[in-house]
Amino acid sequence: MASEKAPLPFGYTFMAGAIAGVSEILVMYPLDVVKTRVQLQTGKSAGADAYTGMVDCFQKIVRNEGFSRLYRGITAPILMEAPKRATKFAANDKWGKFYRDAFGQVKMTQSLSVLTGASAGATEAFVVVPFELVKIRLQDKASAGKYNGMIDVVMKTVRNEGILAMYNGLESTLWRHILWNAGYFGCIFQVRELIPKAETKKGQTVNDIIAGTVGGTVGTILNTPLDVVKSRIQNTVKVPGVTPKYNWAFPAVATVAKEEGFAALYKGFIPKVLRLGPGGGILLVVYTGVMDFFRKMRDGEA
Repeated sequence: MASEKAPLPFGYTFMAGAIAGVSEILVMYPLDVVKTRVQLQTGKSAGADAYTGMVDCFQKIVRNEGFSRLYRGITAPILMEAPKRATKFAANDKWGKFYRDAFGQVKMTQSLSVLTGASAGATEAFVVVPFELVKIRLQDKASAGKYNGMIDVVMKTVRNEGILAMYNGLESTLWRHILWNAGYFGCIFQVRELIPKAETKKGQTVNDIIAGTVGGTVGTILNTPLDVVKSRIQNTVKVPGVTPKYNWAFPAVATVAKEEGFAALYKGFIPKVLRLGPGGGILLVVYTGVMDFFRKMRDGEA
């Protein structure tokens, strides 16, 4: 969702998105570990395995497992964030051009921004599902002794559950990314329209932080229930002949709400929004900055 500037080829938007994604994950990853632990808690845990909230979870992980555990499983997200965020921004750019042509619009509108973001989210989901499954299984404390690392997760999952198991949770991941990206890019467009235009580079950075943070926060509010059930679907080992308790997204949402209450659908919301709110700002600032750098390089070569 870059502002109306001279367009750059696909390769530039892809690279800028990749750099933005890796920058964001390096800063915000521990909050993702805390979020996943809280979401996977079903109410039956006790003692060191029971978390009363975000701070308690953070403290218990550091105290009982060591600080490095907050970065366990980061290899998969690092490898994932480059293609994931690259796909997010590049797909958003391509879908934006497609919809502007399809609807005869010269510039983006609010409704087109939402539609474009949703389409980019669906595109992004297909890229991230296997990486998400690996990340969640590594982050879950109950799985800590089962796997030695990312490759071990892949090998054991494929051997025990089949190659298609790597795409467990595809449907819930589609909904999670459609909702988040629709909220994120839709809000970025609206916030940029509402706040005063920046006259300086510093002002542009501040505007991008505001727009990206608002977008990340709204996207998180919209998609957290789907994120909760996605974590549980992907953490469930498939057994032949047995229908998993958490299988499809919206039936799983209903199951969690019925058994644990509506609030359970927002488990992990605080660490998630603390990551993806400011994280959305970091993404937009880095992406915009890198794109501006690429434009200067191109213009210098012209």
